[in-house]
Amino acid sequence: MSKPEFDICVIGGGAAGLVVAAGGASLGAKVALVEKHKMGGDCLHYGCVPSKTLLQSAKVAHLIRHADAFALPAHAPRVEMATVMERVASVIKSIEPHDSPERFRGLGVDVVLGAGRFLDPHTFTVNDRRITARRFVIATGSRAAVPAIEGIEQTPYLTNEQLFDLREPVPSLIVVGGGPIGIEMAQAFARLGSRVHVIQRGDRILPREDPDLAEVVAARLRREGVALLTNHDTVRVKGDAGDIHMTLKDSQGEEQRLTASHLLIAAGRRPNIENLGLAAAAVETDKGGIVTDARLRTSQKHIFAAGDVVGGPQFTHMAEHHAGVVLRNAIFHWPAKVERKVIPWATFSDPELARVGLSETEAREQGIAHQVFSFPFQDLDRGRTDGATEGFAKIITNRRGKLLGAAIVGPHAGELIHEYVLAMAKGMKASALSGVIHIYPTLAQINRRAAEARMKQGLTPTAKKWIKRIFGLRGDY
Repeated sequence: MSKPEFDICVIGGGAAGLVVAAGGASLGAKVALVEKHKMGGDCLHYGCVPSKTLLQSAKVAHLIRHADAFALPAHAPRVEMATVMERVASVIKSIEPHDSPERFRGLGVDVVLGAGRFLDPHTFTVNDRRITARRFVIATGSRAAVPAIEGIEQTPYLTNEQLFDLREPVPSLIVVGGGPIGIEMAQAFARLGSRVHVIQRGDRILPREDPDLAEVVAARLRREGVALLTNHDTVRVKGDAGDIHMTLKDSQGEEQRLTASHLLIAAGRRPNIENLGLAAAAVETDKGGIVTDARLRTSQKHIFAAGDVVGGPQFTHMAEHHAGVVLRNAIFHWPAKVERKVIPWATFSDPELARVGLSETEAREQGIAHQVFSFPFQDLDRGRTDGATEGFAKIITNRRGKLLGAAIVGPHAGELIHEYVLAMAKGMKASALSGVIHIYPTLAQINRRAAEARMKQGLTPTAKKWIKRIFGLRGDY
């Protein structure tokens, strides 16, 4: 076989693919990048960026409506959905140049726009052009999974790919799915004035989280008027634009009917693996996506896969981590492996819910000996000054105090969790956090306070008795 044209060919211009392409080119590799739709992928156009922009507008509307809690005049804001969504579009547009074909071509990457497929394990074709490379990286991402609901194909519905194109008013919204995407968008639209129902098959929303954490978010949503219909299956749906009719069935088999102007499907994701010629490349797949080893190599060791397309935790930060693993393996031939344990994530509801490592539920189900310690935001001075007293921090340790996991539900949880992420990554004990000075008054003090809860547990009456005796102390307790 003749010498390959490129060192690396990246298929997919989302988070993982862009990091591999930019990183490879900066290290001196000759890189081709193939993208069939929009550079920046789901995160920029349909996911992280637009959803967090919409959430921020919704939060401001909520603050205006409840300004009296801060001794200021409150009133109902006049929400124009078209104007709000134009702001979302403007934020996307402001970020687009960083992910544009022009920028990557400026980095030395050969950007090819178009759909393509493998002809064999060493050749990828796009726009009648044959690309050969020493290494390939498949980073084609994922898309919304649409459940098999009777009538869904004949009924107008939204996924995250169409949601941010809305410009008309949304008087009412049915959200199918009580995971992070569904919950974030349910709260956003409710705060912007929509009547919202969330349909969840299981017995609670955010099922990957501990029940006590998820319930804090659920309680807030209920107070804000969101109807959470758990233990309900969607039986059928019909209707036209602006007039959706849905039939549900609860766990007792009783049916219920809902009507709404709009329907959002947020019931999970599926990998984009179709029409890539993976069979011709002899790349193995399963229902979760492309099968890889710990180094993200596929069944063809020169073909890697990264990001959502490999299944597992589907986060932009995980895709970027995958990209780093691929670069170390593909260029330096280091046996770098994917991190499996210390993976943080957050649901950007209000209050936010963030977690890293083992949950209390997982530790219990796996029979892992553990201890649980927590501290509430209502006992934190900064929580009181900010009027943000809902929620708590919780840590999971082994009996010697080593951190096994941590979770926070409360204000800025997605920011606060990173102290625990670093501690776990470095194998620290809870005492390492309790011994570090934290600025007063800050929300970050909750991390120290939760860690201190473990230390205080050891101050039993017997322990205090011995401390008094040894050090000649005379106080009562």
